[in-house]
Amino acid sequence: MKIPFLSLAAGVLLIFTASCNSAQDKSSATVTSAEGEQTTPNSIEVAPQDLRENLNFLASDELEGRATGGEGIEKAATFIEDFFSKNHIEPYFETYRDAFEIQGKKAFNVVGVLEGNNPKLKDEFIIVSAHYDHIGIQEAVEGDSIANGANDNAAGTVAVMELAEKFAKIDNNDRSIIFALFSGEELGLTGSAHLAEVLKQENLDLYAVVNLEMIGVPMKDKEYMAYLTGFENSNFAEKFNEYAGKTVLGFLPQAQEYNLFKRSDNYPFFEQFGVPAQTISTFDFTNYEFYHHVSDEAEKMNFEHMANLIEAILPAISKMANTSEKEIKMNN
Repeated sequence: MKIPFLSLAAGVLLIFTASCNSAQDKSSATVTSAEGEQTTPNSIEVAPQDLRENLNFLASDELEGRATGGEGIEKAATFIEDFFSKNHIEPYFETYRDAFEIQGKKAFNVVGVLEGNNPKLKDEFIIVSAHYDHIGIQEAVEGDSIANGANDNAAGTVAVMELAEKFAKIDNNDRSIIFALFSGEELGLTGSAHLAEVLKQENLDLYAVVNLEMIGVPMKDKEYMAYLTGFENSNFAEKFNEYAGKTVLGFLPQAQEYNLFKRSDNYPFFEQFGVPAQTISTFDFTNYEFYHHVSDEAEKMNFEHMANLIEAILPAISKMANTSEKEIKMNN
């Protein structure tokens, strides 16, 4: 996420089968595992240790801060591709890579898709996304020059990966879901702008975009779990909370003050499609001091918080993917 004032200053594999035919009811349908255990999208558990393991790699020194065009981000992309393949998320294009060029550097988004099951709705798409690039090598602070980008945005990346894994296991979505990890965000939202343009040229029927950004630490003294950028632009938060059965998303005044709606990878999709395309974040300007800093390390992430947030997000996206009509709409 581009923060204006900061920028200027600096577990068991489960196989599920649907038990309900109604698109309105499927998101809360009971599904049965291979072991005979019953669950719903609302009761699926996310293991903090799984998030920790994936984030530890993405934010490791080996990846050298995942700068767009560097060797480190190549390793990150391969890691995400292998994860998608292992969890039966198909490539959206001929491969997982959506290639583009920026400042003479070769770059690529990683894009997978889980096809919907309803013949009438599977040509409508939801995008679940985050950027996986960061700012690479910086001026050393106490001997450390690698900006590992744990909160920004390995945290959002592993959340998208976890959601992809869980949705593939449920395999109960009527609409299709694209899971997109963007490069070039730190160079002006370039990767998301490229993918948005490509999908617009394809005349993709895009319903909504759920973008995840800097969710590695909880907010302080809030009645909601995360805030939504562009809160006032749509009924996204209202419906999302209704679907989740709890207050997941709220309004953060600073997000409006600094116009964060235009400063993350949701915005190019809003520009191209004019649909609800918004970012979920928990960076509230008071709870994390290491934005674009070499100390943005994996050890500072709160994995229990991340797991709880993903568990709350999952049933809401599931409901989005299964309502008979597009209920989330832009205001005015």
